[in-house]
Amino acid sequence: MVRSIIKNNIVKRIVCCLMICMMAGMLSGCEKQSEQEEVDQQKEDKIQIGFCFDSFLIERWERDRDIFVTTAKELGAEVNVQNANGDVNQQIAQIEYLIDKKMDAILIVGVDSDGLAEVVKKAKDEGIVVIAYDRMIYNADVDLYISFDNEAVGRMMGEELVKAGVEGGRVLVLGGPTTDNNVSMVNAGFAKVMRENNNEIVDVMYADNWKPEYASNYIYEHSDILDEIDAIMCGNDSLATHVIRVLAEKRKAGEILVTGQDAELEACQRIVEGTQLMTVYKPVEIQAKTAAECTIELIEGKKPDQINVSMSDGEYDVPGIVFEPIAVNASNMDRIIIDSGFHLREDVYLNVGNAE
Repeated sequence: MVRSIIKNNIVKRIVCCLMICMMAGMLSGCEKQSEQEEVDQQKEDKIQIGFCFDSFLIERWERDRDIFVTTAKELGAEVNVQNANGDVNQQIAQIEYLIDKKMDAILIVGVDSDGLAEVVKKAKDEGIVVIAYDRMIYNADVDLYISFDNEAVGRMMGEELVKAGVEGGRVLVLGGPTTDNNVSMVNAGFAKVMRENNNEIVDVMYADNWKPEYASNYIYEHSDILDEIDAIMCGNDSLATHVIRVLAEKRKAGEILVTGQDAELEACQRIVEGTQLMTVYKPVEIQAKTAAECTIELIEGKKPDQINVSMSDGEYDVPGIVFEPIAVNASNMDRIIIDSGFHLREDVYLNVGNAE
C-alpha cells in the first residue's frame, strides 16, 4: 500500500515535470516565433530597391553598384542587384522578377534603349518607381533619368585631340553599341568638333555589348588604316585598352593619339605613360549617391531638388539629373583623379614613378 502511494506520487511528479517542460518549450517557441515575426516585419517594412545592370564588363559599374548599395543601406533600404550580362531578354526577365518581388523602385542600366518600354510599363502599372540609370530608356516614361552630359563627353574627346594638334587630319571612331543611346550622343558631340576643325572621320565601328575585342579585331582586320590616321576615338577606356595593345604590337602606341572615357585605372596609367592622350572622368560617386537619395525621395512621393533638365525619351518628357563630365589628361591627372581619391597615386604612376 505504502509502496503504491509512493509510486503514484513519483509518477505524478514526473508528469508535472514533463508538463512544465512542455509549457516552457511552448513559451520559448512562441517567443522565438514572435522574434522571427518581428524580424520578418522589420524586413518587410524596409524599402526594397532593385538595380538591374547591363553587365559588369565595364569597370565603373562595380563602383556604381557599391556606392549605391552602401548609400541606400545608410538610408534604410535593401538593394537587390541583378546582372543581365549584356542580354536584353535576360534583363527583361530580371526586371519581371523584381516586379514579382514587389520592389518599391527599380533602377535600370539598359542593355537596349529600345527594348525595355513594355516591361517598364508593367513595373509602373504596379506602382513601382522606375529610374533610367546612366542610359535613357526610349518611350518608357520613366520617373527619372540620371546621367552625365554625353554630348559633352564626345566634345571633350574632340577638343583634346585638337589641342594635341589634330586639325585637317583623319580620325577613326571605335564606339559602343547602337543599342546604347549614350553612344549616339557621344558620337554627335565628337563629330561636331571634328567638322569644326576640318578633321575627317574615316570610319565608325560599333562594338556590340561594349565587348572590347571588337575594337582590337577591327584594328587587326584593317591594319592598313593605321598608316592613314592621326587619332582613334574609343568609346570607352576598355575599348582603348585593346586598341593600344594592338598599336603597341605595331610600334604605333603613342604615335597615334587615342581617347577614351570612364577614367579606368589602366587608362590613367597609360595617360601618364604617354600611350593614351586623355580620358573623360565622370564622378560616379556623385551619380550613384545622388541616385540612391533621389530613389528614396521618389518612393516617398517627393520631387528631388536635384532635377535640372527635362529629357525626351522619344515619346515622353522625362525629368532628369545630368552631371558635367571632366576631361583628364597628363597635366591635370593629379588634381582631378588622385586628389579626389578616385585612384591612388601609387597605382596611377606604378610604371613611371611616383611623379609630383
